[in-house]
Amino acid sequence: MPRIPVHTVDDAPEASKDELSALRAKVGKVLNIHGEMAHSPVVLAAYSGIQQAIAEHGTFDARTREAIALAVGAVDHCAYCQSVHTGSARKAGWTRDQTIALRAGEPIEGEEKLLALLGVAREAVREVGVVGESTWQAALDAGWTTEELGELFSHIAVNLFTNYFNHYAQTELDIPAAPGL
Repeated sequence: MPRIPVHTVDDAPEASKDELSALRAKVGKVLNIHGEMAHSPVVLAAYSGIQQAIAEHGTFDARTREAIALAVGAVDHCAYCQSVHTGSARKAGWTRDQTIALRAGEPIEGEEKLLALLGVAREAVREVGVVGESTWQAALDAGWTTEELGELFSHIAVNLFTNYFNHYAQTELDIPAAPGL
């Protein structure tokens, strides 16, 4: 049972209504996570702020963003985020089997460069922000720039924000569950 009430646009605190309306328009409905975040306007504003910064300044395409989200959600054991991002990853061009491989940290033929980036993301999450020199260098050797590795941190942060919020609030799944690993 969720710890925080799930709001609709109509019953959300006034300070959350515009952000919640924008998320509903983007997603097609108010997801439980967004409705819960709306209960505390600062939570919803913080999430939206990070998302806005990524939208304005980020350089990763949708496939890369979703791959990062799936890797972070898997390492952090967030069933809600793995489910949401499995659907989003499918829309971004990943197959069902590839979404499972991305979550499991398994190789995907032709995606060696991306897997090096995900190695950095996984290690950063698993080791509370610490990334070993060999993992970092493997990403550089694969062709990622230090600017891109810096940007990766923003994607890790927004995903940790939602992962931790889901754990904290005990958000109930309101979308199809991600396939088992």
